Formats: sequence, C-alpha cells, structure tokens
Amino acid sequence: MLKGSIVALITPFNGDNLCEDTYVKLINYHLKNGTNGIVPGGTTGESPTLSHNEHRKIIEIAVKECKGKIPVIAGTGSNSTDEAIELSKFAEKAGSDALLVVTPYYNKPTQEGLFQHYKKINDNVGIPIIIYNIPSRSVIDMSVDTMAKLYELKNIKGVKDATGDLNRVDQQLKAMGKEFIQLTGNDDNAFEFNKRGGVGAIGVTANVAAGLSSDFQNACAQNISKAAELDKLLQPLHSSLFIESNPSPVKYAASLLGMCKPTVRLPLVEIREETKRKVSEALKVAKLL
Repeated sequence: MLKGSIVALITPFNGDNLCEDTYVKLINYHLKNGTNGIVPGGTTGESPTLSHNEHRKIIEIAVKECKGKIPVIAGTGSNSTDEAIELSKFAEKAGSDALLVVTPYYNKPTQEGLFQHYKKINDNVGIPIIIYNIPSRSVIDMSVDTMAKLYELKNIKGVKDATGDLNRVDQQLKAMGKEFIQLTGNDDNAFEFNKRGGVGAIGVTANVAAGLSSDFQNACAQNISKAAELDKLLQPLHSSLFIESNPSPVKYAASLLGMCKPTVRLPLVEIREETKRKVSEALKVAKLL
C-alpha cells in the first residue's frame, strides 16, 4: 500500500534546461533518508511548464533509480483527458507503480465530467490511480459521492486530499472504507489527517526534510507523542514553504542546503528577500541549516 512520507519531487533546472544529474541526486537523497515514495512530474515538479519530453524523462529517471526500492507514483494529470491518458500509458509502460492524476484545471467540469475523465484514464491503464483533489488550484472540488463512484472502478485506489478540510477524511472513510488510501496534500494538517484515518502525505516539505518527514510519518503509526513533537518542529517549515507560490520557496530552501539551484520557470519567479529570510529561519528551527 502507498503510505508514509511520499515526496512531490521538485524538478531541478540549470538555466532553461532540465538538470538530469541533479534529479538523480535528489532521488538518491530520498532513498537514503527513508522517503516512502516518489512523485515525479507532479505540480510541485512544475509539470505545467515541462515539455512532454522532459516529463517523460523524469518519469524514466525516477523508475530507474527507485526500481525495487520505493514506489514511483508518476504525475500524469492534465486538463486534456486524451493527454492524461497518453502520459499515463507512457508512465505505466516505463515501469511506474502508480499514477497521481490531478483534477482537470481551468475547464471546470461537472461531477459527471470528473467521473468520465477518470473513468477513461482508468479504462486505459492497469496500475493504481490516486486522485489528486486540490480545489484551490484546479477550481473544482470532487465530491465524496463522485469519489465513491470512482472507487468502484478497478484502478482507482485513493486520494491525495488537498482540500484542507479534515472532515473529508471522516466522510471518505465512511464512504469508501479503510482500504481506500487517504494521503494528505497539506503538510501542515498531516498530524490530524493521520489521526482521523489517513495513512500518509504526498508532501512538499519532504523535499528538504526527508528524514524528519519520514520519522514523523512513522511516529504517527507507532508513537503519537513523538509525532506531536516532530509536527511542532516542522510546522514553521511547512508554513514558510507556502508563503509564496509552490515550489518557489522549497526550491530556495533546497538551494540553501546545496541540493539544487532555486531556478523556477515562468510564470513562477524566485521568492522575495523577506520570504527568503523566513525560509532560512524555518530551516534553522528544524535544525536543517
């Protein structure tokens, strides 16, 4: 089962180019520090501004580096159903263990449109699909009823819930049961999310705090008081990484730790000086810098 600390992996650039060597190093950092899964090509990986060739390349690299070690959950969502299917089929053929498919952004489909979008992807692949529900970025919110209907399909296995509404955990647990994989997409609510029945996070903070994020997720299942301590330690970092649009802050944090350059692609830009100061302070609180 997909659970624990799963990283929505940043995509490193050198100028305008994908930096493949650095990408390999980032993956190996996670392999060495207890991360439970890798998401290449998610929105934190700047998928909207990756070329199709770059998107395929990072999936291939992730599969090659992680094969037999930790799962690769390829980000293959799009607001074009045909494009999402094409990329999903590629990811499956490349050896990905599962798919992370974001709700279609901008188009603003109805609940029936959402159902048909995911059903068509489901019907064209043979590996698990995790729904990524993030209304703040995609405008639409998948209802629990629609999600339950999708769960009846063979490949729909869970959700990355970035609604920020903890009541959804209870509602989804009641509607789909314990086998439905609930992962939070909000690092800052992971503690309460897990206490209500979640099994982990597909997070941003793990990019720069892989060990702490892994320890926190393990503690949620084994030692709740330790989990509470780690959550308190990580909260300032969680907050600082979302002062400006993700992934600009986390890429800056990674640059401070010597992991990659802070470069992001337009229309994203590097963070302001005030935000840099707050990110740096949060890294120090977490004893990472």
